Amino acid sequence: MTETAWDTYAQQKPQRRPVNAAGETAWFNWTQYPDHGPGAEILGVSRGSSVLELGCGKGGNLAHVTTLGVRAVGVDLSLAQLRAARARWTDAVEFELHQGGAVDFLAHCTDTFDAVFSVFGAVWFTDPARLLPAIRERLRPGGVLAFSQGPPVEGCYGCQASYITRSEDEDPLVVKRWDYEPPDWTQILRHHGFTGATARLLPPPVGPRKIGTLLVRATRGAVTRTGARRGGAQ
Repeated sequence: MTETAWDTYAQQKPQRRPVNAAGETAWFNWTQYPDHGPGAEILGVSRGSSVLELGCGKGGNLAHVTTLGVRAVGVDLSLAQLRAARARWTDAVEFELHQGGAVDFLAHCTDTFDAVFSVFGAVWFTDPARLLPAIRERLRPGGVLAFSQGPPVEGCYGCQASYITRSEDEDPLVVKRWDYEPPDWTQILRHHGFTGATARLLPPPVGPRKIGTLLVRATRGAVTRTGARRGGAQ
């Protein structure tokens, strides 16, 4: 059901513009607004680093990451999204794309990464109790986890339902998402062994829109000889 839901979403979501306001063919965007907010510097990577995107969609952000000289790997549950990514970017950039769920991919992956990121992607739509430990296992010491998503609705926290519309004759498809206030995200990350966690709301651009973007960043904490995680819940 979830794969069908995200294939349906892929058909509804328009392709990214050919170029952005700066004339770039590949660019990084954490927010739901074009040409707004910080860029890939949040990941803290440099040439030769290895980066994984969870829920890479049509590959726009991942394509930009490749221009930094890093190894870029993306995973998405939707085959339709991955087909669109390959159709647009294969001749322009070099990245690795895999179909599957984020937790399953991480469980079977043997590589480690300098950064893992998600932009309105798998981190929003996967139980953090399952996903965060799996991410931590695949991050190198000091590696960065960064993700963005919509801010929570006041009073609506934890697992929530999202609806993906279909035709007028069909019921919408349902996917689950996990919403928390910024302080709660930092606590959750510390509990799972991440350090230096920050969570902030990026305001929308000047205009009529009022909803901002939640941006969260943390690094993989060290493990002591006794197995206790520094910076995590003890």
